[in-house]
Amino acid sequence: MTNESEPLAAGVIGVGSMGRHHARVYEELPNVTLDGIHDADQTQARTVADDHGTEVRSREELLDQVDVVSVAVPTAYHDDVASECIQQGVHTLIEKPFVEDPERGEALLSMADREDVVLQIGHIERFNPAIVTLRDILPELEIVAVDAKRLGPPLERHIDDNVVTDLMIHDIDILLWLVDAPVRSIEAAAPSPSHATATLEFENDIVGTLTASRATQRKVRTLSITAKSCYIEIDYMDQSVEIYRHSLPEYIEDDGDVRYRHESIIERPMVESGEPLRNELESFVSAVRRGRDVKVSATDGVRAVECVQRIEQAAGMRWDWHSVH
Repeated sequence: MTNESEPLAAGVIGVGSMGRHHARVYEELPNVTLDGIHDADQTQARTVADDHGTEVRSREELLDQVDVVSVAVPTAYHDDVASECIQQGVHTLIEKPFVEDPERGEALLSMADREDVVLQIGHIERFNPAIVTLRDILPELEIVAVDAKRLGPPLERHIDDNVVTDLMIHDIDILLWLVDAPVRSIEAAAPSPSHATATLEFENDIVGTLTASRATQRKVRTLSITAKSCYIEIDYMDQSVEIYRHSLPEYIEDDGDVRYRHESIIERPMVESGEPLRNELESFVSAVRRGRDVKVSATDGVRAVECVQRIEQAAGMRWDWHSVH
């Protein structure tokens, strides 16, 4: 816990496609100062630093200066960088996926506990306003099935993580959070390096179906929940929630013809709009200030990585993913 009246000094390690947005948001947050950034690419680091009025620092210097740090380097370096941050006593948010090896994730969690460091994992969709609204509805739901689609065109930038680790992991985290039960079995297929599907059956008999793709020409980010009392559709991009209640069957007579129809009752709960990343970093900073548990823990991060590995194994993935763009 820190003094809430004193500004928190923040830093970012890795200011590429995601990390540069962390720098922007830290600069915008009240009672937080962006005290520096670090990146292996000095040109990129200087550009981001100039954009946000901060300094480019060595990693050692940065960790001596800041109270909190976001780690947004490639996944292969998460373990080493996070270990250094935690050992320096700096509260750390690590972008997803947490680590490559779940055992190392457990080790980082133990290290953070010993050093009394707040450790949060950057599963950003937990902070999407539509999911925040869903959280209020959850207690009344008896979930039967969940379906998630995360589709889009090929990326123009190079990325090391495969389509399951980079895209599907968002929906894996949401699914594990929604169901909160052990996974009984997984079936998966990856017909190409840029497309994968998975079906997860849980011990409580809930079934989750996930599709992730970089091969479609339409961007889709949706979540559908079938429950005993309703059907829920969420659009992550529109930040919208629609709840379909029991339909009302009736026969309608029209010019002597009798037709059968169903009319659904559709609820559209109020969703407070907002940027998920800002919500995420505000939550992280609040946990640091008040000594509270984070909303996405290292344990959540480990569970997601373990599930990713089971899906990859079930799909028999054998491509050289590092060659995929």
